Amino acid sequence: MYYPPYNHPPYHQGQYHPNAVYNHFPPARQYPPVDTEILTQSIHEFQILIRQEEILLERLNDTEFARLLMQAAQHGNQSEVDRLIYSIEGLYVPVQTTYTPSGVIFDLESPAASQGANCCTLTMTLKWGN
Repeated sequence: MYYPPYNHPPYHQGQYHPNAVYNHFPPARQYPPVDTEILTQSIHEFQILIRQEEILLERLNDTEFARLLMQAAQHGNQSEVDRLIYSIEGLYVPVQTTYTPSGVIFDLESPAASQGANCCTLTMTLKWGN
């Protein structure tokens, strides 16, 4: 009996070939050695910001101070808001204050940022109206 020769279909790019050998594990990546110095510096800077935030919160907890701050904000008097914030004893980090009728946002910036470092900012949002 005669059998015609079997012609294998042509191999196409991207198609699995039954006789090919495949490496199922990608080559291991080479990573640089771990350096925690920057993370450690960031943590230190952020701890400073947290202590500064506590000073700010303590002062905001004073009803008379809070009333003065809210009145200045309600009248759109940004310079008075800034003056009140920077009058807080012990608060020495730069603070950006923005407000709306419903709340206030304090952005405390790391002291290292004033020296050119691109580090930590702590944003605190507080609600004070509807």
